[in-house]
Amino acid sequence: MRSLKQRPLKRYTVGKFLLLLLPFYIVFMIYGIYKPLPDESLSYDSGWHDVSSAQLLLDETYTNHGATVHDHVIFEKVEEMINEAESFILVDMFLFNDEYPADLDFPTLSNWLSAQLALKKQENPDMTIVVTTDRINSFYDSRVPGHIEFMRSVGIHVVWTDMSKAPDSNPIYSGAWRAFMQWFGTPAGGYLPSPFSSEAEPVTLRGYLDLFNSKANHRKVVLTEQSGLVTSANAHDASAYHSNVAFYVEGELVHHLLETEKAVARFSGAEDVLETLEANPTNQSSDETIQGKVVTEYAIKAEILRTLQESGEGSEVWLGLFYLSDRDVINELKDAAERGAIVRLILDGNSEAFGHEKNGVPNRPVADELERSHSNIQVRWYNTDGEQYHTKMMYIKNGNQAVVTGGSANFTRRNLDDYNLETNVMFAGSTDHEMMQQLDEYFVRLWNNEEDQQYTLPYAHYGEQPQWKYWLYRVQESTGLSAF
Repeated sequence: MRSLKQRPLKRYTVGKFLLLLLPFYIVFMIYGIYKPLPDESLSYDSGWHDVSSAQLLLDETYTNHGATVHDHVIFEKVEEMINEAESFILVDMFLFNDEYPADLDFPTLSNWLSAQLALKKQENPDMTIVVTTDRINSFYDSRVPGHIEFMRSVGIHVVWTDMSKAPDSNPIYSGAWRAFMQWFGTPAGGYLPSPFSSEAEPVTLRGYLDLFNSKANHRKVVLTEQSGLVTSANAHDASAYHSNVAFYVEGELVHHLLETEKAVARFSGAEDVLETLEANPTNQSSDETIQGKVVTEYAIKAEILRTLQESGEGSEVWLGLFYLSDRDVINELKDAAERGAIVRLILDGNSEAFGHEKNGVPNRPVADELERSHSNIQVRWYNTDGEQYHTKMMYIKNGNQAVVTGGSANFTRRNLDDYNLETNVMFAGSTDHEMMQQLDEYFVRLWNNEEDQQYTLPYAHYGEQPQWKYWLYRVQESTGLSAF
């Protein structure tokens, strides 16, 4: 009888305790939503500048007469930039590790890049080399990967980005994390299996708790004093076969790319490492047929929306995307089609990620929505086989003028609304410019599967998507309770 009488009292005590904690949770949740960006050089728009050199680089995985072809050049350009650097090298890379399921096999891209940087440092001991990366590569301080330790051992500076200072994309969870969990830190060591590889070192519970905040330094940038490269490609073994895009630039844009990278160092406690670096692009000539700009975080979205709003009758809108879910972008695509623009999208089917099957969200329900909305909108799927169509790019032609934006940013709320760190470049100019002609040829070739090369599949390939997937996508996109 005694225990029966005490049980309601215990429940009341627990309920009262949780009620007392609720205001703390709400305060931290609201704080995480509305907290300002940690540096004024984030959400950065450089403005338009003359461009001395701009090159399009493509990594393409496709089938030719049934055989898989990997036609990849982006990291060849990175190697060239490293070899030609004279003053400094800066690499800002989201995924930079060699972890993946044991039954898969990939090129050793992360160790290759680490070795290239280490060799350059050993040959030029006075050169400053900096690697900025996301804490996911240490699984949030659970351990330090061997290739990171190796780079440190030869004098390369490694900057771990402090994303706790950025606004929260997943406030329902992050409110609890900020209020009750962050104070315990994430010490090294652990006993839980890595989510990426059963053979990797174990990780900590607190590392998992940090992971669920779902935000990252998602940038992919390589910089020297002479040139810059902005890409969608990660130096990540399991991403080595993905199809990606990169833009190589020289001239004034190098100064602006460096400023955006100094911002990350400043709020991550590594200000002294980068503040003395200065861009000194040797190619100061200008190509009068094209201009470029650097845009990061929300500034990327602002330019996407602006260029779509300027599209209408006679415009051709091409998108090549790994993820498309942002509601503002989707609505602008519909509006452009209503005004007469022809909108064509090449999307990843969201079928697989590093050996794990996915449910097609968000791209498949979004494609359904767009295809049904207007006859001017058409979708094809990139034909993947274990790898991903990881490109993030929009190209628009209006008469004899064209504009393109590409880089690290997926077209999602998390990537475009100041939650992740992202870097894109943008170019505008004549359709006669070599890069614009390359872009035109690229999209047409992928759309039509020319010359016995199969790149894309028809929209009907995945069939009509069930309604529950659409509402799952809408809930995940609006709340941040997702991986996209």
